[in-house]
Amino acid sequence: MFCSSIGRRLAVAALLTLTWQPLYADNTVAGVCAAVGKKLSSVSEKECLALGFAQPRFFSVNGRAMLEKRFLAEESDAPRVLFIGGIHGDEYSSVSVTFKWLNTISAHHSGRYDWLFFPLVNPDGLLRKKSTRVNAHNVDLNRNFEPAKGFPNALKHWKTRAKKRARYYPGETPLSEPETQMLFQLIEEYHPDVIVSVHAPHGILDFDGASVKPPRRLGPLYLRQLGTYPGSLGNYAWFTKKIPVMTIELPYAGIMPKPKDIDRMWNDLVRWVDRKVKPSAATLAARSKQKPTGLE
Repeated sequence: MFCSSIGRRLAVAALLTLTWQPLYADNTVAGVCAAVGKKLSSVSEKECLALGFAQPRFFSVNGRAMLEKRFLAEESDAPRVLFIGGIHGDEYSSVSVTFKWLNTISAHHSGRYDWLFFPLVNPDGLLRKKSTRVNAHNVDLNRNFEPAKGFPNALKHWKTRAKKRARYYPGETPLSEPETQMLFQLIEEYHPDVIVSVHAPHGILDFDGASVKPPRRLGPLYLRQLGTYPGSLGNYAWFTKKIPVMTIELPYAGIMPKPKDIDRMWNDLVRWVDRKVKPSAATLAARSKQKPTGLE
């Protein structure tokens, strides 16, 4: 029932894309890089373009291209990490730090792990004149996933427990937004062993998952598990798909961490992936049966 209902929603979305027309010149990598360079003082247009993002295959509500970069592993059974930033458009540091880590891995990728980066999942929220947590439909993308079995309906939870705060509006139905449909598709086709999502401004390390032991800290951020919200990425990925989700909560939304702390967090993350993240037999079997997706 779950799979069929999600399949119907995605089929409708696919039909809608047949008549889709971009609203912005940002429907190219160059357009998004130019817009990000104007918005963020910590990420230049030149730096963005130099990363060599893939030809766009996903777009936001307003037609902005999703920046995508994969770093392939040398071995097919290497750990896979789906890495996302900027799911909330007003968390500037999330996007900026993810770009800094992209620069690091571009220069030092060892080939031991497979990484798939989406540094800006909510470009419409970020690139508004006044950036917003929500997307162009005023939906909180991190509440727009299908709640796991046993968790309340996200919209009902928002109306009763979240006091209808606009910043946390989950949308009328799960996966109503192209940005969350993208993440749903990526999880299905990429089969990540862990998902890393960068947020701000709680200044902690959160973790959803029990199949792998979380790190005690990443640089200055210590593990403090906050629980999970219905409709969040962590709720869906772990409780439904059994994929652990690490949430890196930077201390400030509008202030970058110190360079040494950015380096420490990245080094600790890579060390943890090396020591703790291993593909399961079921995941390897699923990858071997899958047809080519364009990610290779």
